[in-house]
Amino acid sequence: MASKGQLTGMQGVFLVAAELSRRGFIVSPTSRSARGADLLVTDQDCRKAWSVQVKTNGKPVNFWLVGEKALTLKSESHVYVFVNLKKHGDADYIVAKSEHVASHTQTFVAKKTGSSWWSFYEKDRPSQEAGWDIFGDPFASPEMSLDNEVTADEIAG
Repeated sequence: MASKGQLTGMQGVFLVAAELSRRGFIVSPTSRSARGADLLVTDQDCRKAWSVQVKTNGKPVNFWLVGEKALTLKSESHVYVFVNLKKHGDADYIVAKSEHVASHTQTFVAKKTGSSWWSFYEKDRPSQEAGWDIFGDPFASPEMSLDNEVTADEIAG
């Protein structure tokens, strides 16, 4: 039987998948064993792709536990979506590039037990790269098509 935490996590994953699909992206959940990626996302022309890690809280709080790998698992195409579930099925989202999350993840060590945990706080949400715009326009036309082939001489200038 799934735990309450597992159900909360899956609810967040499917809410994020639904939101990205609503915005026009092609979205696929990964296997539960995929390291660091809950969703794989691409634009309509499959020219850009992202891995998405979803972190979900069952009620609104100001931080999310991210795990130690948040410090090192970063790339231009890896994105975090932080979800706070609210009453009546609503949710709040924070979308952040993995580089931003890595640089703002805080490490805590319990004095009594020595156990560690890693958190990302709402106050550290990105300002300039905020929101779903990180993914761009899923319907953007390609910059170059086969109809507009460019020769090597034209590229060289």
